[in-house]
Order: sequence, then structure tokens, then C-alpha cells
Amino acid sequence: MANKESEEDNYLDNHYIHRSNWLRAAVLGANDGILSTSSLAIGVAAASATKDPIVLATLAGLVAGALSMAAGEYVSVSSQTDIEKADIEREKQELLETPQLELQRLAEIYEQRGLKKETALMVAEELTEHDVLAAHVRDELGINEISQANPIQAAIASGAAFTIGGLLPLLVVLFLPLTNLEYYIYFFAIIFLSILGGVAAKTGGSGIGKAVLRITFWGTAAMGLTALVGYFFGVNL
Repeated sequence: MANKESEEDNYLDNHYIHRSNWLRAAVLGANDGILSTSSLAIGVAAASATKDPIVLATLAGLVAGALSMAAGEYVSVSSQTDIEKADIEREKQELLETPQLELQRLAEIYEQRGLKKETALMVAEELTEHDVLAAHVRDELGINEISQANPIQAAIASGAAFTIGGLLPLLVVLFLPLTNLEYYIYFFAIIFLSILGGVAAKTGGSGIGKAVLRITFWGTAAMGLTALVGYFFGVNL
């Protein structure tokens, strides 16, 4: 038993899909923290003659964004979990009411994946004898331990990542001079986004160059448009 668990752990260590849920929430939170806070700071800096409104807006955006990300992630993942639980309950009822139909349905799934009809039925029967609900949840509903998300974990990862990401542009606003501040914010934000893209790609086992290019392109577009809003309004705060 211990050897089997060790083999499963080694298998997961060689693949990256088991990291997808928390990694997605963390990358989304950090990216949004850097990008939205930087964009907000740039927009206010482009229309402000003093530093206080920029600091206030950046700090407010950081706090509101972190809470919003955590709450939104929790609600979103909880909704997904509720749907999965409801589907599992329906599947339990169907297995009680129409077991033969469910067996045939499972066999058809395996047949569509490439097994011969006789083999598919044999596999379906053996899995049904072993754990009928697990077989249907995994192969008919497509729910497994890797794809299942934890609302609390996702909320904490997203909120904490947003906070860390949002602190970076806030530090730039606090410690760099007001003159050309929007350019400083943009420059450092692109560096932060590039690092985030590279780390996320490395952690997920994907191409670093493509990830960095993607995240910096959309970051530049977002911050550029926000700066234009500040310049167009031209209000001295």
C-alpha cells in the first residue's frame, strides 16, 4: 500500500496538472494585483499634481481588489463545487433506479475512447464491481481529485497573491518621485509582470517566453489605456 502511494506521488511530481487549481488562482491574483493597482496609480498620476491622491488611490485599490478577488474566487469555486455535488447526487439516484442503463452508458464511454465493444463492456463491469459511483463520477461526469477545487484554498491563494502583487506598485508610488511617476510605475510593473509570467510558466512546466510576452503585452495595453483616461480628463488633483 505504501509503495502504491509512493508511486502515485512520484507520478504527480513528474506532471504539473495537479498544480493547476491553486496555480491558476495565485497567478490570476498576482497578475490582477500588479496590473489593476498599477493601472489605477498610472491613471491618477497622469491627472494629479500631488502625490497624496496617487498613494490613497493605490492603497484603496489594493485593499478593495484583494478582498474582491478573495470573495469572488470563493463564490465562484463554491458554485462549481455545488454543481459537482448536485451532479454526484443525481448520479447516485440514477445508479439506484437504472443500473443496467448506467452500465451501458459507461461501456459506451470506453468504447468511444477506442476500446472494442466487448472489452469496453468488460471494463465497465469490472469497474462497476469495484466502485460503481467512482467510475461514473470520474468517467461520465469528468470529476476527479485533480479537477476538484477547494473554495477556501482558492480564495486565500487569490487574495494573498493580489495583495503581494498590489504591494509592488504601491512601493513604487511611495518611494519614487512624483516627476514622471507614471513612467516609473509602468516600467516596474512590466518587470514585475515579466517575473510573474516566468515563474508561473516555470511552475506549470510551460514555455517561459510565450508566457512573458503574453502577460507584458496585455499589461502594457491596460496601463496605456488607463493613462490615456487620466490625460484626457486632465484634472489636477
